[in-house]
Amino acid sequence: MRKYDGRRRVLGLSLGILALFVVSGCATMSEGECLTADWVDQGYKDGRRGYSAARVVDHREACSSVGVVPDIVQYRKGYDQGLMQYCRPANAVAEGRAGHSYGNVCPARLEDPFLMYYRQGRAAYDAEQRVDRLNSQSRRLQRELDEEKDAEARRRLRSELQRLDRRLRRARDELAEFDRRLPYR
Repeated sequence: MRKYDGRRRVLGLSLGILALFVVSGCATMSEGECLTADWVDQGYKDGRRGYSAARVVDHREACSSVGVVPDIVQYRKGYDQGLMQYCRPANAVAEGRAGHSYGNVCPARLEDPFLMYYRQGRAAYDAEQRVDRLNSQSRRLQRELDEEKDAEARRRLRSELQRLDRRLRRARDELAEFDRRLPYR
């Protein structure tokens, strides 16, 4: 019975630690950050990163355990300034090129230009993903060819590799063209 109780305690402790990591992993701010928060600065950072203005609700939840309530007016002041930085064309290109999703946060007057540049960056990102997939396929086929003993199967694999190599060259050329055309590189 003692052995069972010991295992139960260890399991309970393990689950408690796991729950602590899960809860702390979801918090948008630590207790220390909550206690020393500059809400204009926090709003600016969130806006600059393209988060929704509703993120302040997440901060309120994260900070409630230490009795801190975000200053919504100050947060929004910083958020709007950060959002102006996020919605700039150069950032739109960078966000798209990095493969980040867009959360529809830019003000109406900035959204069309943002989306135009974002889509250009995203097209380059998508082209890079195609190159990466084709490279992976090529490595896989090369490994199969290296291990294959049957002459007919080797001929088929070499032919397939040649077709794949042509596709890969075209994909690399396309990527280079997208990157060449990107403004704000």
